[in-house]
Amino acid sequence: MNYSELYENKKRGTFDFPIELYYVDSSSPRYQMPLHWHFEYELILIMQGSFYLSVDGKDYQMSAGDCAWISDGVVHGGIPNDCIYECVVFDLGTLLHDTPVCARSAAEFMSDEQGCTGVFRKGTRQAELADMLFDSMEREQRGYEWTTVGLMWQLMGSLIGLKNSASPVPKKRRQIIRLKNVLAYIRDNYENTVTLQELADVAGMAPRYFCRAFSSMTGKTPIEYINYYRIEQAGERLLLTDDSVTEIALSCGFNDMSYFSKTFAKYKGVCPSVFRSAQI
Repeated sequence: MNYSELYENKKRGTFDFPIELYYVDSSSPRYQMPLHWHFEYELILIMQGSFYLSVDGKDYQMSAGDCAWISDGVVHGGIPNDCIYECVVFDLGTLLHDTPVCARSAAEFMSDEQGCTGVFRKGTRQAELADMLFDSMEREQRGYEWTTVGLMWQLMGSLIGLKNSASPVPKKRRQIIRLKNVLAYIRDNYENTVTLQELADVAGMAPRYFCRAFSSMTGKTPIEYINYYRIEQAGERLLLTDDSVTEIALSCGFNDMSYFSKTFAKYKGVCPSVFRSAQI
């Protein structure tokens, strides 16, 4: 699952069914979910193990049966622990296009800055609907598109019913928007040398203040996050290409092979060559 493609320019599903399902386990090239954001909505269901989810700087510990609804534009990412999880990513605007039924409430739902973003525990109505929705997409039985969309409407209805108790919009929303730009900049420039001053300039903050804000949202310093992101990219290329370890290191922004191996082992637990051979 290539989360580097989960930005606003990626098409989901087909024109008449803009919903796409992703299944992720420890053998997936992108097992971890780097912080990212996109203009689509996302529904995450934990199938097995646990998952540490970060949503706009707020952290959640998720277990099997829990689900998360992520609105468009919300920065999110996660760390799985012996976990299998599934994601449905969908273009809600396309689904609602020219739909007269519930048009007013749908418009209100989509205009909400967080759109009911949150985690819903196993046994809640939201988690039960999410489980049925994922099951429908996995089976792909005749008419599953109707069933899936119907379950989506039910889920949205249940979320709207919780609006009064929904989490408030973060006070530091402007700061989060600035940090989105930094994440996009890292995504587009991780192959090159990236300085702290560059990132601070993108965020429009003084370097010292930027470091505190970035660490507060991601749990990592800017340099730690860049290395983490580079290693995630390198891990994917090790599994999906025949490029040499040296070529991959250079293409992911590492000019020192010793430092690359050390950093890779820090995040993956093994050296690059062992990681590649273990997944074959």
